Amino acid sequence: MAKKTPEINATSTADIAFLLLVFFLATTTMNVDSGMFRRLPPYQPDNTEAPKIAKRNILQILVNRNNQLAINGELADVSTLKERTVEFILNPTNDENLPEKIVKDVDLLGNVEVSKGIVSLQSDKGTSYEMYIAVQDQLAAAYNDVRDRKAVSKWGKKYSALTSEQQDAIKNWVPMSISEAEPKNIGGKK
Repeated sequence: MAKKTPEINATSTADIAFLLLVFFLATTTMNVDSGMFRRLPPYQPDNTEAPKIAKRNILQILVNRNNQLAINGELADVSTLKERTVEFILNPTNDENLPEKIVKDVDLLGNVEVSKGIVSLQSDKGTSYEMYIAVQDQLAAAYNDVRDRKAVSKWGKKYSALTSEQQDAIKNWVPMSISEAEPKNIGGKK
């Protein structure tokens, strides 16, 4: 008579595996992708002509493959981008080299001067992601700073503390006008 090998009772193995799976799914945290909020321009057919914009109304920002930043053709440091953008948006002295302003009737604000300025951002295909994000952060910080200044001057509190109607009025007063071209080979030494 042959010796029988004892059998292992495996009926609860599936239950244990299921409980472990549920445990790890419930306790594991997932990385959430974050991004930048940008509203895309409305669709324009290919045969539409680009509007003519005066040179003074454009703040041209270029970032090459070496992560060098140029503002209106002059090399600059990323740390100066916010203040240069704020000055460009506000044009406090009505400088003829900075953007024009138009008077616009905005709900809750009445007639206010709105900048016609557009920030034009062009990056190189070789620009590092960190540099690209640093430039985007500085531009967003500039617009947030200007919106805070306008909100404080009108209602005595920062933009984030305003009601949604007041925030919409400030957005119409200080629209985020950033034109971003598709990355291409701008240049710079390899």
